[in-house]
Amino acid sequence: MTQISLPRPAPAGAVAPWRALSVVLAGAFMAVLDTFIVLVAAPAVRADLGASSADIQLILAGYQLTYAVALITGARLGDLFGRKRVFMTGTALFTLASAACALAPGAGALIAARMAQGLTAALMFPQVFAMIQVLLPARQRPRALGALGAVIGLSGAVGQLLGGALVAAHLFGSSWRPVFWVNVPVGLLTLALAARYVPESRAEGARRLDLRGAAVLTVALFLLVVPLTEGREAGTPLWTWLALAGSAVAFAVFAAVERGVDARGGAPLIRLRLLRERPFAVGMTLVLLAYAGINSSFLLLSLTLQDGLGTSALGAALVYLPFAASFFAANVLAGRLARFGRRVLQAGALLAAAGHALTIAFATTAGPDLRPWHLALTLLLTGAGNGLLVPPLLNAVLARVAPAETGMASGVLSTGQQVGGALGVAVAGALFHGALGGPARHGVRAYGHALAVATGFHLVLALALAALPALLPGGGGSAED
Repeated sequence: MTQISLPRPAPAGAVAPWRALSVVLAGAFMAVLDTFIVLVAAPAVRADLGASSADIQLILAGYQLTYAVALITGARLGDLFGRKRVFMTGTALFTLASAACALAPGAGALIAARMAQGLTAALMFPQVFAMIQVLLPARQRPRALGALGAVIGLSGAVGQLLGGALVAAHLFGSSWRPVFWVNVPVGLLTLALAARYVPESRAEGARRLDLRGAAVLTVALFLLVVPLTEGREAGTPLWTWLALAGSAVAFAVFAAVERGVDARGGAPLIRLRLLRERPFAVGMTLVLLAYAGINSSFLLLSLTLQDGLGTSALGAALVYLPFAASFFAANVLAGRLARFGRRVLQAGALLAAAGHALTIAFATTAGPDLRPWHLALTLLLTGAGNGLLVPPLLNAVLARVAPAETGMASGVLSTGQQVGGALGVAVAGALFHGALGGPARHGVRAYGHALAVATGFHLVLALALAALPALLPGGGGSAED
């Protein structure tokens, strides 16, 4: 009988940290990619499954919803039970959920599988931040966070490009299903490599999970994220405002619960003093603003390209190539400019602002002659700006966090990315659709006008991102400042 040789765990003392990080970055890539890859597949899903507009919205937003609400709990589970163990569990379940998405016989099954994907991604993703802090000395962390920033930033463009290519290829007559099947071999390979190369780690003195805090935080985030992701499509009814008000109350209850746990000498889900430390608080504000712009700009560009300009899924995806190229080049440059600290953040934000200003100029002056290549040109600037901004921004948030609080901070940071993205989509989407008008058929000029209005919001965000790093202490970007 043929024997199958499985990878053996790395022996103690033989850990290669960069090899281990490259493995867990594959998991991070899958988690972020699945936020975007489905965007270009949505029309094919609708046609194949006979899905309603509400179904499509849940297929897109269900993943983000469960992902956002479970990230902090996922990070704390890694602290308690081992980051490698939780990462591998999340990867295995994410792979199974991806297969369930690909095999879904109807819209309801696909929605359920997407929500399962989000929960399992929340087990994977925050472990990456924690492993960077644990495996590497302070002087090497900016480089590792730069690699993670590149993964996060590029995954949006790559997700749409890959999704467009797979839908256009129509492999084996399977239409949209390959956008989920692609996760299966990647997930299995990541599991095999993680078993061999990723070391185990836990937070020192970690105790049992703060179940009451986790339950209250889940309710608070649910009440916050649901109206942000679903409210506009529903016409912003009364329940969205009641949910947002309820989230404020739930967050206040959560703060009281966590203070009580801390006062009794327990292990709270979040130590509230972390949020009062200026570097972390300012950094988290920057994260919220940055991801509010990044996520919503991808969505609005896709709507403009496909619905407004009539570009195919693959053609729209190809427009993102300049973004991917300039982001990657600027990301490499950002690592070499780390000594300039917060000035790199400011330069990146100003470059992104220039890209948004150029988008507004093209969208308002080209009128009915607006073309995809106009938007591709603007993406060169916004890609370069985000490439300079995102990697040092992640370091600015985590650089001064104590090792014992790494998992906690990682979960808060990951949640901030998702909440910022949901908030940005809600605001920019409302501006875009408000400027576009009702359900009547609109031409290129109307979509250009709507894009210009919504991009004004992105321009304001970028200018705020250029100003706020002045509040960071010292260089604002170096772990050694």
